[in-house]
Amino acid sequence: MIAFPNAKINIGLNVIARRPDGYHDLETVFYPIKINDVLEVVEADKLSFESSGLEIPGRPEDNLCIKGYHLLKKDHDLPPVKIHLHKNIPIGAGLGGGSADAGFFIKLMNDNFGLGLSDDSMEEYARILGADCAFFIRNKPVFAFEKGDEFEPINLDLSAYSIVLVMPDEHISTAEAYRGVKAAPVKETLYDLIKTPLTAWRGHIKNDFEGHIFRDHPAIRGIKAELYEHGALYASMSGSGASVFGIFEDTPNLEVMEEFSQVFYNV
Repeated sequence: MIAFPNAKINIGLNVIARRPDGYHDLETVFYPIKINDVLEVVEADKLSFESSGLEIPGRPEDNLCIKGYHLLKKDHDLPPVKIHLHKNIPIGAGLGGGSADAGFFIKLMNDNFGLGLSDDSMEEYARILGADCAFFIRNKPVFAFEKGDEFEPINLDLSAYSIVLVMPDEHISTAEAYRGVKAAPVKETLYDLIKTPLTAWRGHIKNDFEGHIFRDHPAIRGIKAELYEHGALYASMSGSGASVFGIFEDTPNLEVMEEFSQVFYNV
């Protein structure tokens, strides 16, 4: 049983209000991109998790795939499984890699052990694991709101453009990102702005995390500026960073950036 969890980018991110439960109400657009992990699950004598590729911080038993297994096992008769995750999606990048692994793990277990779960049911399990995990069940562009775990499908197709993602040698924790952001209502909702021509996004669609992260991490600010200098129609940090993406009419040559950053073309 093998799946290829993919990353996502955030197009715009507005932090609207602090919630009583300690989370934040926000609005953003999730868009899937073609940077993939490899997730293999096989029946085994005992539950285990191992990884290769990029080093995954934390204890194996705290991985979201293991947590997803225990969550499903509460309601379903599951055999032990061996989980192998080859990590390729950059970590601490705002690309939802861990959430993608969790969402795809739930789908793998459902498909291969005949759990009979609907997409809605799988999303409910995924929401327990993390705010954006549920996105990867359907894995299609959405306007996300509340904690980022409620979705409204949108008609957004960027396949005619070249999306380039740049990952600097920086790491932004979620805690750092939220520590410096100030929640505020928006005058224009992203749900409407995303429907405007892409050429108009630059002046209107923003990421609230950029202000203080760009101040504290000038290299990330420089990447966004460099993408615009190379002709990006729109560029932004994804989620809470540290990755930055640019949307181009044609694939640019970013050799100068490859010296200090990892560059993914046509994602």
